[in-house]
Amino acid sequence: MRYLAFLAILFVAGVAFAQPKLKKVNITKELSVLLPQDFSPMPDDGIARRYPATTKPLAVFTSPNGLVDFSVTQKVSQFRAQDLKMMKEFYKAALLERHSKIDFIRDEVTQINGKDHIVFEYVSSVEDERKSSNLAPVQKYSMVQYAISDRQMMIFTFHAPFQLKNEWQQPAREIMSSIKIKK
Repeated sequence: MRYLAFLAILFVAGVAFAQPKLKKVNITKELSVLLPQDFSPMPDDGIARRYPATTKPLAVFTSPNGLVDFSVTQKVSQFRAQDLKMMKEFYKAALLERHSKIDFIRDEVTQINGKDHIVFEYVSSVEDERKSSNLAPVQKYSMVQYAISDRQMMIFTFHAPFQLKNEWQQPAREIMSSIKIKK
């Protein structure tokens, strides 16, 4: 009887910590990625609220609870793929400027499916620096990747609340390493 109870506990724990099943999503004819099956496209009004920028993302996909996001943005660039190593320091400085505190897990240029990518994986904090504020810092686990293809800068982001880092770190790595750019 103890043996069956032990197996039941293992089964329940295994289901609770199971990695999300990934499916191929074609963002454009030239761009695909594996995303969790239960992720769905974010509506335009949600994108406008969560990603306010001059360049609207090509696509944003979010978890059913809206806490975890994957986005793709494409911008015209004068840089070429061989410039990524030099550009990495500029993008790192921009990340450091945007956050109160940032701890890098990965900070590199690496090849993913035949294309070079700048990869930043990190935990960040943003604090409300107003003296009258008692708000706690907002902490996030993120992966951001940059690639250049045919004079286009491709920016891929994955964000999750810090509390979900242990649950999402491995799936985030699988998602980000599945990005395929055909050009």
